[in-house]
Amino acid sequence: MSTETCQVTQAPDPIPFYQAFVYWLKLGFISFGGPAGQISMMHQELVEKRRWISEHRFLHALNYTMVLPGPEAQQLATYIGWLMHGVWGGIMAGVLFVLPSLFILIGLTWVYLVFGNVPAVEGILYGIKPAVTAIVLFAAYRIGSRALPNNVLRSMALFAFIAIFAFNIPFPYIVLLAGIIGYVGASIAPEHFRSGAHHAASAKNYGPAVIDDDTPAPAHTRFKWSRFITFAVIGLTIWIAVMAMLSLNFGWHGTLTQMGIFFSKAALVTFGGAYAVLPYVYQGGVEHYGWLSGTQMIDGLALGETTPGPLIMVVSFVGFVGGWSKQLFGPDALLLAGAAGASVATLFTFLPSFLFILLGGPIVEATRGDIKFSAPLTGITAAVVGVILNLATFFAYHVLWPQGFDGTFEWFSAVIGIAAFIALFKFKAGLVKVIMTCAIIGLTYSTLI
Repeated sequence: MSTETCQVTQAPDPIPFYQAFVYWLKLGFISFGGPAGQISMMHQELVEKRRWISEHRFLHALNYTMVLPGPEAQQLATYIGWLMHGVWGGIMAGVLFVLPSLFILIGLTWVYLVFGNVPAVEGILYGIKPAVTAIVLFAAYRIGSRALPNNVLRSMALFAFIAIFAFNIPFPYIVLLAGIIGYVGASIAPEHFRSGAHHAASAKNYGPAVIDDDTPAPAHTRFKWSRFITFAVIGLTIWIAVMAMLSLNFGWHGTLTQMGIFFSKAALVTFGGAYAVLPYVYQGGVEHYGWLSGTQMIDGLALGETTPGPLIMVVSFVGFVGGWSKQLFGPDALLLAGAAGASVATLFTFLPSFLFILLGGPIVEATRGDIKFSAPLTGITAAVVGVILNLATFFAYHVLWPQGFDGTFEWFSAVIGIAAFIALFKFKAGLVKVIMTCAIIGLTYSTLI
């Protein structure tokens, strides 16, 4: 960044806790578009507009969350909240990222179970689905344009896309290989794997940040064994206490107790986001436990795609339908049973995510300037760009050919998707405005045909 730019643009004032609270609460209600769209939304707001965190620090945190099992966008919000305001800041950001989605899904699932297929809802979903596809594709472009500054990383993104799209290679293997390539590349060609190599140009546009590249690490981000052990014990105690309460009240084989066990396992195998864990959730929730039907599982995914929050929030739908169908508290308390199931599923799915950040965050911050540690994460981010592109392809196929290639091509969905992408790319339209506009178009079109 030039000297003139430094003199003209000053770093924003430190962010008060209440101001961060308002932002994270707002994000919880507008975080549409799945992880790719949510990450893009946070970058646009926190890096480009508000300048709360520099792009280099943002991408370094993103690299770490991509490696973890669990919802990467929610973990990224938790990480940034923790970096800015310590433990309570991280908990606040992570909880507010999920809580609105939980309440919205509880309400929508109740409507879904009570009223069944409503034409108006189907019309709204018809317009939103191509918009979500466009948002994911645009997010792949935005993240790729910043995280892929050279041909080596671009090639890694391309190979990752081919690996998962053409050969169906599991996401954890792609992450592992990308990390190994980054680690080896740090010794052979370090200039291609420096995560901040492309930051200088972007900093010239965005200006100094509250948490900038050279901002000293706050005291709460420094690694201490005592703090590490304390958080690990607290997390394990919460898990044991809730499981004990469920077991004592409903029995070890009770529905809520089994949900706690099942979703604890699911939380540890969610590498690659919601779509990577869906087969596991489907097998358990539909085939093993019989909490819901296969058709209900697909409908739940549609609701999860079109509500704010992580896509993995589909587990809340599974928990709600499971509690409702098993009539946990009798036939007169179905809503309460569903809400209990949704809450248990959400708690046990997201509890590990907070621990991963609070336990691993200080280690990640300590290694930020060490290329031996940052290069594997840079390689992983490059691979993830290819995976996000594959997700956009997955969406496009199911939106444009809902009955498969042998079925009818949804030309109007294609028009909506193209228009949404142009609005995002050329006219810099906001994500929420694009989603709302497409929802209205879908409702109008479905009403007229």
